[in-house]
Amino acid sequence: MSFTEQQIKAAIAVAVDPNTGKDFVAGKALKNIKIDGADISFDIELGYPAKTQIDGIRKQVIAAVRTLPGVGNVSANVYSKIVAHSVQQGVKLISGVKNIIAVASGKGGVGKSTTAVNLALALVQEGASVGILDADIYGPSQPQMLGLAGAQPQSTDGKSMEPLEAYGLQAMSIGFMVDVETPMVWRGPMVAQALDQLLGQTNWRDIDYLIVDMPPGTGDIQLSLAQKVPVTGAVIVTTPQDIALIDARKGLKMFEKVNIPILGIVENMSIHVCSQCGHEEPIFGAGGGAQMCKDYEVEFLGSLPLEMAIREMADGGKPTVVGAPDSRTAEIYRTIARRVAVKVGDKAKDMTSKFPNIVVQNT
Repeated sequence: MSFTEQQIKAAIAVAVDPNTGKDFVAGKALKNIKIDGADISFDIELGYPAKTQIDGIRKQVIAAVRTLPGVGNVSANVYSKIVAHSVQQGVKLISGVKNIIAVASGKGGVGKSTTAVNLALALVQEGASVGILDADIYGPSQPQMLGLAGAQPQSTDGKSMEPLEAYGLQAMSIGFMVDVETPMVWRGPMVAQALDQLLGQTNWRDIDYLIVDMPPGTGDIQLSLAQKVPVTGAVIVTTPQDIALIDARKGLKMFEKVNIPILGIVENMSIHVCSQCGHEEPIFGAGGGAQMCKDYEVEFLGSLPLEMAIREMADGGKPTVVGAPDSRTAEIYRTIARRVAVKVGDKAKDMTSKFPNIVVQNT
């Protein structure tokens, strides 16, 4: 018995990608259908990293095709292909980096850096090549969180720096170059120039996603990043507290003003679970992040608990995603990371590399 491509597409269209919410045909993931009598093989190409999901997706699509009466052997090759996506107009992509994601908050103390490093490490666990740039020049915290405090970047040519590496994540921070107790008493233009150098003079090695841990606020660095750096999208971190939400809204509006799309909002410290009795209490209020998403029509990416282990592991240089990979919190970070990658994947692809260079000559 032989089948048509149309029959196979109709069978696979019943299977819905758990990460995108679209079926694999409508989402244009189905590729290379091969029919050999009753035997069928095909590829499923995901536009986001999903190493922990691939087995489940493979079983799901094979089961869908096996519903065809008289079908023989069914095989599916499921893989991820991550490409560069469009950025602000007039800003060029950075060599070795496909997509830049800014993780920002309107104010400090909401757990932005902890969220940024865990999202970066979650993307690594899902099979992506990832870098993190600590753009908080005044208060760099990534060296401590990644267990790299005291390490220094090397230069092979005297002009550029090699990123340091921890847990498969490439990292660069001003914190690698100054003593931990030395305050950065710099004016705005110097800070902007330092950020420019950290970003442009680091030899990023074929990165799918560069996570930029932004400083709090809406000042010089944010403006420089928005105007000069090719940002694919921004993630806003807040707590449910009204005071934090006021500032988070300002951060969101700033990105909108400079035409950087908001990929979504992460609500941190959403609920405290007592380590003694298990009692749950929304110390900083409830529902603030979800309401902000509703007000601005952006996606609510997820909420994280106020948990001592998150703080302890980040302070100890082994963030939750690598320190407790099987924990519920690590799974929340991975779910948020996949969702961010899906949102990036939904954006238009960057076609600048396809355009020819136009040279005007006197003939």
